[in-house]
Amino acid sequence: MSVVKKPLSTDKGDFYHINAILSEEDQDLLFRVRAFMEDEVAPIINQYWIREEFPHQIIPGLAALNIAGLAYHGYACPGKSTLLDGMMAREMARVDSSIATFMGVHSGLAMGSIYLCGSEEQKQQWLPSMRRFEKIGAFGLTEPEVGSGASGGLMTIARREGNTWILNGQKKWIGNATFSDVTVIWARDVEDNQVKGFLVEKGTPGFRPEKMKDKIALRVVQNALITMEDCRVPEANRLQRANSFKDTAAVLRMTRAGVAWEAVGCARGAYELALKYAQERQQFGRPIGRFQLVQDLLVRMLGNITASECMVMRLSQMQDAGIMSDEHASLAKAFCTVRMRETVGYARELLAGNGILLDHHVGRFVADAEAIYSYEGTREMNSLIVGRAITGFSAFV
Repeated sequence: MSVVKKPLSTDKGDFYHINAILSEEDQDLLFRVRAFMEDEVAPIINQYWIREEFPHQIIPGLAALNIAGLAYHGYACPGKSTLLDGMMAREMARVDSSIATFMGVHSGLAMGSIYLCGSEEQKQQWLPSMRRFEKIGAFGLTEPEVGSGASGGLMTIARREGNTWILNGQKKWIGNATFSDVTVIWARDVEDNQVKGFLVEKGTPGFRPEKMKDKIALRVVQNALITMEDCRVPEANRLQRANSFKDTAAVLRMTRAGVAWEAVGCARGAYELALKYAQERQQFGRPIGRFQLVQDLLVRMLGNITASECMVMRLSQMQDAGIMSDEHASLAKAFCTVRMRETVGYARELLAGNGILLDHHVGRFVADAEAIYSYEGTREMNSLIVGRAITGFSAFV
C-alpha cells in the first residue's frame, strides 16, 4: 500500500495524521465523501432532524460515491479495506450521525447479513442492487422486550410449513424499516429453538412497520416498530447460512467496529465545531480560544478523539488481517462511545448557552451521541464480553 508522504494538514481533527496511512486513491474517495456530507447534508440536516424526516433526495448522491458494501468482495462491491470503510463511517458521523447510522444499517447490518449468511443465489440477487441503492435494507433483531438479551431467546418465532416460514412477533428500533425494500428478520425456529434469518420483502402480507416518533436522538433515522402476524416468507428467502445466534453474532462483530468509528466521527464533529467557535467567539475583547480553560477543554477533547481513533485504526487493521475477535470489537465500542459522550459534553460546555441551540449544531451531536452510546451493545454488555476474555470467567446472567 502506497503512503502519502506529506500528511494533509487541512483536517484539524486528524492530529496524528491517521488519514495519511491510506493510499492516495483511498484518500481521494474519503474526501469525496467529506465534500458530499459538507455540501449536501450539512446545510439541510437540522431541518430534517427537527421534523424527524429522512432526506431521501441525498440517496442518488450516496449511490454515486460507490461506498455501499465498501469492504465486500464481488457482487459489484468495491472490495476495499475495512479500515477505509471505518473512516467513511467517521466522515459521515462527523457531519451527521443519522446519515452514518442509515449507512451502517443498510451497508453493514443488512448487506452484511446477506454477505456473511446468504446463499450464493441470495448474494447475487440482493447485493448488487443494494450496492447501487436501488434496494434499501434494514436489520431486525431488537424486540420490545428483548434488547441485550437477544442471544438468550428471541420472542419472535418462525414455524415452517412445507416451503414456507410463518413469522410471528415484534421488532423495535429497526432503522430504515419504514421505507426499506428488504428487512433481515431474526427469529427463533420453534422446531430446534435456534435463531434463523429471513429476508422479508416490502409489502409482504402480515408485515407491518410503524414509524417510531418523539425520539431525542438520531431523529433523522426512521426507526420502526414492526409487527408480524402470520407473515409468510418462502424458504428461498431464509438466509441459508444462518443457523444459530452465532451467525447473527458474526454480523454484529463485523459491524460493531463501524459503530466505534461512528463514535469517533461524532466526537470529531463536535470538537471541530467547538474549535471554530473558540477561534471566532469574542469575550472580554479577545477570542475565547485565548483563555487557558477553553484551551484545556479543547485539548481534552482532542486527546479523547486521538486515542479513540488510534484504537479503531488498529481494530480495523486486525479485522482486515482476520484476527479480530468479539472482545476486540467490544472494547473499542465501549471505550470510544464513553470518550465520545465526554467529548460532545465538553463541546456543549465550551459553547455555553449557545451549545443548546440547534443553529450551532453541537446540541444535535450531544443528543445523537446518546443513541450511539447504547446501540450495537451497551457499554455494560460489551464490558462483560471483554471481562470474560481477560479473566476466563463469564459474568453474564
